[in-house]
Amino acid sequence: MPSLLAKGILFDLDGVLIDSTAGVARVWRDWAIRHGLDPDRTAHTAHGCRVLDIVPLLAPHLDAEAELRDLERREIAESYDVIVFPGAARLLKSLPSGRWAIVTSGTRDLAKHRLGVAGLPVPELMITGTDIRRGKPDPEPYQRGAALLGLSSADCVAVEDAPSGISSALDAGMQVLAVPTTYSVNDLAQATALLPSLDALQSTIFGDCIRLSW
Repeated sequence: MPSLLAKGILFDLDGVLIDSTAGVARVWRDWAIRHGLDPDRTAHTAHGCRVLDIVPLLAPHLDAEAELRDLERREIAESYDVIVFPGAARLLKSLPSGRWAIVTSGTRDLAKHRLGVAGLPVPELMITGTDIRRGKPDPEPYQRGAALLGLSSADCVAVEDAPSGISSALDAGMQVLAVPTTYSVNDLAQATALLPSLDALQSTIFGDCIRLSW
């Protein structure tokens, strides 16, 4: 059984612990149509990235901060059908408090709302898109996540579903486990290892180390 050791685990949220795809797609497709953009390209580009990075890229004439507030409100309203991925609740319950965190491109209020809808615990530690200057694929989000745990990046493992997040964690100096929930296996090839699903991941605590096996 493959395994690796870490002292801390950093989880992406959407596409890893929860499935919010339906609501996100509704919001971004509507936004794209309102602004004369291609809905499919917009929804694909937006996944795993900050609103503050996506808006200047796709619609540089808009006020990114204003769009962030509007899109956050819309995404919260459209989070009614968020579901938790099998194995997520069990896995989080098995990890010691303060040894794991969430690193998400969304806002804190949006992340907390979605976790509540999914019935998952809100972690003590979380890095969100508004806590950083540069979003994924820049390494800053995962570097900040490791620092929040009081660990070096080399002592952390990231769990991701998107190429931008994988690049962010790898460039931060972490090993990365990928789950093929949103992208194809080929798109996730740069990850350290590919999980068949989050439900396959098991944790065992050894002192200050966590063994992850699948």
